[in-house]
Amino acid sequence: MEPLTRRWTPDYPLDIGAVVGPLRRGAGDPAFQVGADGAVWLTGNGAQGPGSLRLARRDGAVVAQAWGQGAEELLDGVPRLLGAEDEPEGFEAHHELIRETKRRNPGLRLGKTGRVWDSLVPAILEQKVTGYEARRSWRDLCRRHGATAPGPAPLGMRVPPTPRAILAVKDWEWHKAGVDGQRRRTLLNAAAAAHALTSKEKLRLIPGIGVWTTAEVAQRVWGDPDEVSVGDFHIPSVVGWALVGHALDDDGMLEVLEPYRPHRQRAVRYIEASGFRKPRFAPRFSARDYRAI
Repeated sequence: MEPLTRRWTPDYPLDIGAVVGPLRRGAGDPAFQVGADGAVWLTGNGAQGPGSLRLARRDGAVVAQAWGQGAEELLDGVPRLLGAEDEPEGFEAHHELIRETKRRNPGLRLGKTGRVWDSLVPAILEQKVTGYEARRSWRDLCRRHGATAPGPAPLGMRVPPTPRAILAVKDWEWHKAGVDGQRRRTLLNAAAAAHALTSKEKLRLIPGIGVWTTAEVAQRVWGDPDEVSVGDFHIPSVVGWALVGHALDDDGMLEVLEPYRPHRQRAVRYIEASGFRKPRFAPRFSARDYRAI
C-alpha cells in the first residue's frame, strides 16, 4: 500500500516528540509508537475512516506519510497537530523553573489533533484509577476492538476503537479489560452521542464527564493553553512542589497559576518538561484489578 506524503517546513523551532508526547498513553500504547529509526507513528479515526500517520524530520522539514481511509485527513492536520496554530508569544514566565525550561525547550508547542473521540476514550479510562490501570484497559480495548493500523506501522499498532465498536463491547469484555461500571457507562453515553461532541460545553452534557475529563480532551484536541486538569491526583502537588516548595490542592494550584492566565496549561506543560519530580513520602497507590472481582 503506497502512502500519501506531505512535506511541511515549520517556520518555528519544533520538537516533534515534545509536541505530540501528551498523546501517548504509556510505552505500550497501541495507537502511538516510536519506530526504530526515531519516526513517530500515530493512528486515528477520521471522518473517512481509520488511518496511520508517520512523522519524521528531514533537512529541517517534517516528512509526513499516511495510510488508510483517513490518510488525507491526517496529512491535512499535520501543521495543526505540530503546533502551527499555537500562539505562545504572549506567555511570560513568572518562576525560574518555568523560565529556564522554556529557554531550554524552544520547540515545545501545543498541538491540536481535532479528533475528540480518540482522546476522550483514554481520558474516561483514566478517571479515578491509577495510570497503570488506565493504560492496561486502553491497551486491551485497542487490541480487541480497534482496527489493525493501516500501512507498515510498527508491529502491534491499532487504531482506537470507534464509537460503534465501544457500543458493541460485551459485559464480560468490559470486565476482562478491567473497566468498572461507572467508567463503562460513561463510555457508552459518550459513544451514543459521539457525533455531537464538538465543544467543551457539549462534552460536559454527557453523564460522567466533568471538568477533569473535559480539560484532558481540550488540551489535546483543541490545544487549549489555559485548560488545567482540575481534580487530578498528581498535578496540584507537582505544581506546588515545583513552584512554591510544598504540596497544593486544586484551589492552591489555581492561585499559583493565576498570573499565567490565559496560558496556565502551558505553564504546567513546562513544569512537566522540566523533568521535575516531587518528593515521595508514601508508597505508591495500589492498582486495583477489576478483572479479579
